[in-house]
Amino acid sequence: MMAAAITLMQLVAFAAIGLLPLLFFRRGSFNLFWWATAIPFFVDPIVLLAVGLGRAQPLVDPDSPPWHWISMLSVAPALVCILLLLRTVSSHRSAPALWHQEDDDPVRIVCSGPYRSIRHPFYSAFILAFLGAAMAAPHALTLACLVYGVLTLNLTAAREERRLLASRHGTTYRGYMTTAGRFFPRLGGAARCCLLYTSDAADDSKRVERS
Repeated sequence: MMAAAITLMQLVAFAAIGLLPLLFFRRGSFNLFWWATAIPFFVDPIVLLAVGLGRAQPLVDPDSPPWHWISMLSVAPALVCILLLLRTVSSHRSAPALWHQEDDDPVRIVCSGPYRSIRHPFYSAFILAFLGAAMAAPHALTLACLVYGVLTLNLTAAREERRLLASRHGTTYRGYMTTAGRFFPRLGGAARCCLLYTSDAADDSKRVERS
């Protein structure tokens, strides 16, 4: 029963992620780069279900000590993932574009909510989902998805940052990068980020945002 509840929590996290392109992000083309990044989001739920139903054999028995405790702890990253997604969505006053869209020209840096400390909170939530899946179902594929997901999201984030640095907000964003971590908070970064947000907001009349 406990194993089923743990699996369900992981699946809820991936379901929340899967709803983002349908309900929140502005529509765009699902290009090759998007599909390459999206692979783990399809693979992980399938493996979770297969392991949960006994159709796939994990590398270790999730019910055996000490992995039993690791499996139980996997609920934490899944729950934080869901909460972070909700908080990040609420920080946007308009829907951002799907990642990898070439025509998404940012007008202002979003620096409220999770963005005060993390430059890419959506991606942070995705990584937490991959981590939770690997902890709950220690299978070769869930571990591969964790590594692959971190690498591809890191490349995607770096690509977006290069575009932001080259935009009219380059100077502001460069300062923001010194206060907010890419996927995880930096100590003492939030206060300076708020100052940058306040000074920059006065010059912007439009609200085109990105993750």
